[in-house]
Amino acid sequence: MSYNPKMPLNNERPASTSSGEDQGSDVESSSERCDSMTSTSNRESFTSDCSSKHSTPSSSPPKTLTLDVVMDSARDLSNLSLAHEMIVNGNFCLEPKSLPQDSLWKIVRDIVHKAFWDILESELNDDPPEYGQAIRLLEEIREILLSFLNPGANRMRTQIMEVLDMDLIRQQAENDAVDIPGLASYIITTMGKMCAPARDEEIKKLRESSDNKVTLFREVFRVLDLMKADTVNFTIDNLRPVLQRQGVEYEREKFQSILDKTPSALEHTTSWIKSALEELSTTIPKEQPNGPGKGQRLVPGPFQILNTAFLCILTWDYDKSPLPETWMTDETRLREIQRQLQQYQAVNEVLLIVYSTVGGPIQDLPSLSDRMKRMISVLLDGMHSPGFNLEEALKGVSAQICCELNKSLTERNYPALTPALQGTLTGQICSITQKDNPIRTLVEDRVQHYFMALICDPKPQVKLEKVPAGLTAIKPELAMMGAKFISLVNYNKAVYGPFYADIIRKLMFSSNPPAANPPQDSIQDSVTSN
Repeated sequence: MSYNPKMPLNNERPASTSSGEDQGSDVESSSERCDSMTSTSNRESFTSDCSSKHSTPSSSPPKTLTLDVVMDSARDLSNLSLAHEMIVNGNFCLEPKSLPQDSLWKIVRDIVHKAFWDILESELNDDPPEYGQAIRLLEEIREILLSFLNPGANRMRTQIMEVLDMDLIRQQAENDAVDIPGLASYIITTMGKMCAPARDEEIKKLRESSDNKVTLFREVFRVLDLMKADTVNFTIDNLRPVLQRQGVEYEREKFQSILDKTPSALEHTTSWIKSALEELSTTIPKEQPNGPGKGQRLVPGPFQILNTAFLCILTWDYDKSPLPETWMTDETRLREIQRQLQQYQAVNEVLLIVYSTVGGPIQDLPSLSDRMKRMISVLLDGMHSPGFNLEEALKGVSAQICCELNKSLTERNYPALTPALQGTLTGQICSITQKDNPIRTLVEDRVQHYFMALICDPKPQVKLEKVPAGLTAIKPELAMMGAKFISLVNYNKAVYGPFYADIIRKLMFSSNPPAANPPQDSIQDSVTSN
């Protein structure tokens, strides 16, 4: 949805509803907004961050859910999702709904619409004409035109009511005196005054149309549908700055409302954080024998748990389990980042194999590297599609790579690759489909370290260009994906931080805490020193 028109209505712009200092809750600046959650200067950040009347999440005891409660929660979730999309997606806009070509809904809709227009044509062709259907159509057009007006457009409102006076038109119909062409001309002229500049060409076509009355009105309704979408998008554009300033509080309020009605709304989120805690508990080294813990395993800090959980989102297995509830509004964006990341990891793995196999003759040739990178990216495009055969695609990649290498080598008076070397290269490239492939493991580990560094750093923008060794071939793409992901993480942290804090406290200080659990002050120290 790339089109996002502005909608001037009779040169009357709604007054800005924004006031006060911009608090910078736009996604692009979300890392600054969340610095309090990772800053070493704030010892109480984990328990007091985002403090407001909504900062302490609450949940009700289990109760029986009625249909009304479920529907209320669904509406809250819908509002939350829409608001979140408007905040994080600067290109978000609405377009007239287009149904699939062969769908049942489209067939039914087309039949109903055809019946309406057939009746209108039949009535207008009668002798004398019947105007019942035409009057209903004009009445609907009048209401649509009135809905486009701003509250202060009284002169145009009065004019529309006078020209499209339904009582008068009904009297004219009784005397066969309805001026359909004149009314159509007025409607089109009024639409031209109200529409966005992007619709001027559509209005021009309507004015110059030589179609019969029915076809003309059919086109009028089509353009009115476009104008309705423009009006909604104009409203979205005006709401977006307000939502960006108040988005964190608004989304937190909405989610708390859902949690109040459905106490199990954090079930998957709790499991997600618990898994991160369990993963860390098995990897953190034990305390020194002469230390205060006397050889017992150290307990991870809250932010260490949360950062590990965020990193898990990057490689989430959507077939195995649903996303945490707090991430559902970003699922589409997360899936796209994951698809791109996996594709460029494969590109990087192939390039590493090529350079380690062929060696010196192709070193320090950036143009060759760029050509191979583009070629591999194109051939692996769509690798996440259900019917995509990765192994066959990699064989095609190998063949193209060998051709490109032989061309480059012979142009510079080097011998072409031997059949044995080409076979070795093909085998190594195709082997990256195996999860335990050493090149694949190396690349995936370094990508994980890169993203973890971004998540842990309070100023991640500084580290976007600092990719680990061996990943320089995909540095631009990695930096772009890193920027997108860290923006989502920081905004998510700002909105749901209090909920995460509550979950982690319950997990770490349950009725049976680990024996080596240090006091909470020590945990805060470890968090703020990350």
